[in-house]
Amino acid sequence: MNTISTNKPKLKLQNYLPPTLDGKLQPQATDLEEAVLGAMMLEKEALSNVIDILKPEAFYKPAHQSIYRAIIDLFNNSEPVDLLTVTAQLRKNGELDIAGGAYYISQLTNRVASSANAEHHSRIILQKYLQRDLIRISTDIINRSYEDSTDVFDLLDKATESIFQLVDTNVRKQQDSISKLLAKAITQIEEASQQTSGVTGVPSGFTSLDRITGGWQKSDLVIIAARPAMGKTALVLTLARNAAVEFNKPVVFFSLEMSSLQLVNRLISAEAELEQDKIRKGQLRDDEFVQLNERIKKLASAPLFIDDTPALSIFELRAKARRLKENSDIQMIIIDYLQLMTAGGDTGRSGGNREQEISYISRSLKGLAKELDVPIIALSQLSRDVEKRATGSKRPQLSDLRESGAIEQDADMVAFIYRPEYYGLDVFEDNEPSRGMAEIYIAKNRHGSIAQPRVKFVGQFAKFADVDYVEGARDMYNQTTPLEPNSEFLEGTKTVQSKGWDKADDSSDIIKENPNHDIEDPF
Repeated sequence: MNTISTNKPKLKLQNYLPPTLDGKLQPQATDLEEAVLGAMMLEKEALSNVIDILKPEAFYKPAHQSIYRAIIDLFNNSEPVDLLTVTAQLRKNGELDIAGGAYYISQLTNRVASSANAEHHSRIILQKYLQRDLIRISTDIINRSYEDSTDVFDLLDKATESIFQLVDTNVRKQQDSISKLLAKAITQIEEASQQTSGVTGVPSGFTSLDRITGGWQKSDLVIIAARPAMGKTALVLTLARNAAVEFNKPVVFFSLEMSSLQLVNRLISAEAELEQDKIRKGQLRDDEFVQLNERIKKLASAPLFIDDTPALSIFELRAKARRLKENSDIQMIIIDYLQLMTAGGDTGRSGGNREQEISYISRSLKGLAKELDVPIIALSQLSRDVEKRATGSKRPQLSDLRESGAIEQDADMVAFIYRPEYYGLDVFEDNEPSRGMAEIYIAKNRHGSIAQPRVKFVGQFAKFADVDYVEGARDMYNQTTPLEPNSEFLEGTKTVQSKGWDKADDSSDIIKENPNHDIEDPF
């Protein structure tokens, strides 16, 4: 029969003195650490209650970290956890002496009166660990702040990243009872029944698409993919505009490819129905300046935010999105596009290959969508395999998603933009004319059916519209009121900021009431 030696070894760790900071002991609860470890070795129920709350570094004493690692090893191998097996595992790991020896481990079980409060004790241990980590992060930030060579913006990113990483790693959502979930579900059903339009999420503005999706649903990750020149940016920019302008839903657009000014010029072109080339070169007639001035009033007051930070990391995205959710209650996030993002300062991810990094980014986006309870629409590139297919079969497939199959797995919906006209085809597969038309091919839909709704592609204005769209139908001037130059508006230089802005009507006098509306930086 195996017995545990009762000879007490000489232990340096028994006289362990915790380090101090400015004369203060760091937060700790070593007595509770001993109680929790002892309870896990005595009762299986205590082990089940604690194992998903704590990780080894949450323990303050190095000896306790070694013991807990041994317990985790046994748990992962589906082996029993008790005094003997933990001691044997520590010996196998070569950490028995570090853990204080067999005598110290036996003493842990002797100090446990009851394991009933093991879960409560473990949460106190976790709180002390979080306090220590906050002290560590704050001390590092303070020390770096004194250095003249420190880039303050890099330091801000590092500070935000460290705090959010601490939260993501240690603060987890607790389980909800079925009764609470049923009550929430019934409330949602009742709210949906009152929607006469049938749209329960953020509307896309496309009748055929909303009929299938019911709008972009909360906590969903939606991937929209296409080959270059198919109009990916034009589509999501139209989606952002429709949600913000037509339905007053706050939307943030993260553009990693185009500058914010380029995007705004596209929005102006689409909203005013003026060709991009004319706007870019400023070659507008007097009546076109008036048309531009009148039509962008609603756009100016829309809750639409644009961030064009290049090489945006997932940590920066989280920080910005959380801030906007808190300050502006954003209802949708759009990213253009996923492959231009980076894993950022996460050393465990950025060091791998690109496929692993993209997989991490897509998982993180899904997690962020759930956390903020908003839909996230991310653009994605497609591989060249589409172009290699025979003529007549150019519609993209899920296997064409570039760089990672994890994108397909993480997404709640995957949609492709398909324009046969781009490939010189005059008709769709069902012989319907394809000129000026596009198909939003929904290849994956976790909440509904797979479908191919069609929309109109208006190339000269770089936008998409419903199939019944007619150019000029939204003109604010009727036929009895000819579009004539406004002499006051045309005074001085012909720019968007000319005096015509001060002539806004009662419904959109945004600039007059708040002249700094589009200057304030939401981030």
